[in-house]
Amino acid sequence: MTDALCAQLAQALAARGWSLATAESCTGGMIAAACTALSGSSVWFERGFVTYSNAAKSECLDVPAALIDTHGAVSEPVARAMAAGAVQRSRAQVAVAVTGVAGPTGGSAAKPVGTVWFGWSVQGVVHSEMRHFPGDRAQVRAATVTHALQRLLQLIG
Repeated sequence: MTDALCAQLAQALAARGWSLATAESCTGGMIAAACTALSGSSVWFERGFVTYSNAAKSECLDVPAALIDTHGAVSEPVARAMAAGAVQRSRAQVAVAVTGVAGPTGGSAAKPVGTVWFGWSVQGVVHSEMRHFPGDRAQVRAATVTHALQRLLQLIG
C-alpha cells in the first residue's frame, strides 16, 4: 500500500515542482524509507529528520524546549512545530511530521499506546491531527506511515 501512496505522492509533488521533508519521531525514519524506496525519489524527496529525542527535536527542527516541557513531545503543538521546522531547515515546500507512542511502553492515561500526532506543512500552511491506532508497535508504526502519506496526498490536492 505504501508503494502506491508514494508513487501517487511522487506524481503530485513532481507535477508542482515541490519537494518533501519528513520529521519523524515514533516511526524512526520509516516514512523517509518508504518514500526513498521509489526509484527516482531524489526528484521530489529533499531530506528526512529522525528526531527521536526531545533534544533532537529542538536542535534539528527548532522546536522550543518550553513547548515540549509544557505539552509533552506527543502533542499537537510539537507536531506542528516539527512540520514547520522541517520546512525551515530544508529546501522543501512540503513536510510531514509524526510524534507518538508506539508502545508497548511509554503510554499513559492521557496518551495511551497508539496515540500519534501528525503535522503537515504545505506551502506554509500547517495542518495537524491526532489518531489512535490499535495493535502492537509494528502495527502502530505502519499505520502511522500510511496515514501520514494518505493525508499528505489529500492536502496537496
